[in-house]
Amino acid sequence: MLDHQPPDLSTRAGRKAWRHEMRMVAVWPRRWGLWLLAIGALLLIAPSAFGIHNIGGWSPVLLGLIACLAALPLLVASAVLRRRYVRGRLQMGETQRT
Repeated sequence: MLDHQPPDLSTRAGRKAWRHEMRMVAVWPRRWGLWLLAIGALLLIAPSAFGIHNIGGWSPVLLGLIACLAALPLLVASAVLRRRYVRGRLQMGETQRT
């Protein structure tokens, strides 16, 4: 839920609250995207690092590429949602000042 006040970045507490607010924007797409990216990276290095060449009949490199490609739209969506939120939040503060 948006506050109807502009963010107060002049105080230490205000900056801390702003950072916390930004961390809470688009949490789930960012979290799932990072998990998929980490799993994909581990699967990509699995054949050479762990000697795993077959996972249920599938190549770990193929599974890793699929996981990394699935993570990409989630991370992009997270960045877009966060940017949209910041723009709206700062514009809301600008309209109240005038």
